[in-house]
Amino acid sequence: MAFQLSDRAKELIPKARIVSFASLEGRYEPGVIALLQAADDESRYLTDEDGAALANEERWAAAVFLRETANEIVTDARQQVLIQHPGITEPGGALYPEFRAKACWRDFWQFLRCITYGIAMDSSEFTSAAGLAAMNELYTEMQVPLPAMVTGLEALKVESLKRLPGQEAALAPFFDHLLGKMQAFS
Repeated sequence: MAFQLSDRAKELIPKARIVSFASLEGRYEPGVIALLQAADDESRYLTDEDGAALANEERWAAAVFLRETANEIVTDARQQVLIQHPGITEPGGALYPEFRAKACWRDFWQFLRCITYGIAMDSSEFTSAAGLAAMNELYTEMQVPLPAMVTGLEALKVESLKRLPGQEAALAPFFDHLLGKMQAFS
């Protein structure tokens, strides 16, 4: 039997958007904000062309590095989840069957993507309260194992920062912001 999303989950998915660009008004030209919004609408990392419109070269360099190493970072974070939550992908586990685990790993990729937006914008307050509320509801509706997701987000932080030595203090707040929001989920 194929898995069917509930009507409520279908309703929540388009609303469960992590990033908000509201804090950028007055800091960036409307065209720059539109570029960022377009990237988010397409669920993609910022391109070099997008980054050229941003002023903070040091932050942009870190965002590019994370973009270029995202698959490796997500793979390493996934391994941490599997170690810390043994059996989670086995029959009876919270990320079984396989499509549930794949959705979780995709979310890790999306979390890192959104964090790179915050880094590139030099704004650690990069989240949408309404989008996170919808994501919280969606995770509840779909019985997503929140402790495993938090473990994964913590591992994304560790794996990212160890690849950017000397930038831990400057970049940690971007990860911590999303971590704090997710830890507050019910």
